[in-house]
Amino acid sequence: MAVPGARRARRSLLRCGGFAVPLLAAAVLATPVSAAPAPALTPDGPGIVQGGSRLVATNRTASRALEVSVYSAAMRQDIALTVLPAKDAAAPAPVLYLLNGSSGGDLGSSWLEQTDVLDFLASEQVTVVIPNGGAGSYYADWRIDDPLLGRQRWTTFLTRELPPIVNAAFHGTGANAVAGISMAATSALQLAVAEPGLYRAVGSYSGCVRISDPRGQAAVAAVVGRWGGDPANMWGPFTDPAWSANDAYLHADQLRGTLLYITTGTGLPGPLDTVDPARDTPGELLDRITVGGVLEAITDECTHQLRDRLTELEIPATFDFRPAGTHSWAYWEQDLHNSWPLFRDALAGR
Repeated sequence: MAVPGARRARRSLLRCGGFAVPLLAAAVLATPVSAAPAPALTPDGPGIVQGGSRLVATNRTASRALEVSVYSAAMRQDIALTVLPAKDAAAPAPVLYLLNGSSGGDLGSSWLEQTDVLDFLASEQVTVVIPNGGAGSYYADWRIDDPLLGRQRWTTFLTRELPPIVNAAFHGTGANAVAGISMAATSALQLAVAEPGLYRAVGSYSGCVRISDPRGQAAVAAVVGRWGGDPANMWGPFTDPAWSANDAYLHADQLRGTLLYITTGTGLPGPLDTVDPARDTPGELLDRITVGGVLEAITDECTHQLRDRLTELEIPATFDFRPAGTHSWAYWEQDLHNSWPLFRDALAGR
């Protein structure tokens, strides 16, 4: 039976990046969503192989964006990527990985469709890689293949398989950064903990990093369940030590030496909470202020906890606590703009 308001909550969550919490779980779980298929691509690039993984295809679009397909040996399938080549595509360039929210970039909720990243970084000598897929996965290595979500080995793919392929195909310098929004704000820090030294900089925009306490587990379960997955297939039952092992809050010491840029709003309506005719309608603005306001108020509390943890460990980090703002793309676009100068310096080794 459908829950009243579930369709509205679903649209709002997609516009807000899709981060779900127990308060909204009933409405969210009432409307399962199937992932869209990856685009058909035509090969025109080298078949670069990394441990069985390989570059399968590239396809040039009308813009400078490339549709790229990489076969993941760990996930036994082709993974679709959007790649924005560096200003001088023939010259060496660092790589910035941008992770979408819990929709995995599906249904119009992606960096390319919701922000100005294409134009903003067009003049920069950096290759931008946006993975498509992974809805509700936390970009983690799941213990068991899920009946609906399938085989999830995103940590292995993103940290072991993909970087050498990207570096070889796009003249990578070996310097990497990663940033994510909402669910993927948690994932970005988890990936940095899983592979220390891989990323020189990490951006975590509006996320809850602590996932192994009861509140964090409930939030993860709501996000995964919203896409029809079973969180027990990811890290086992809540009592399993794997939850703590994958908690970047508990293992924050592994972030030492990495440039960290961490942001959140308070959930109160802010200057960017207006109707953008290209993005939404007045009804969607109301959803963003209500649903997105609640979500951002929760991430605000989570982010303050992370600040206290890093302070305790004497690990420097840049925190941007906005006095207002909801859980939505307009603010994450601003976060990318604000963090990029620091990322650029870190990627250049400055």
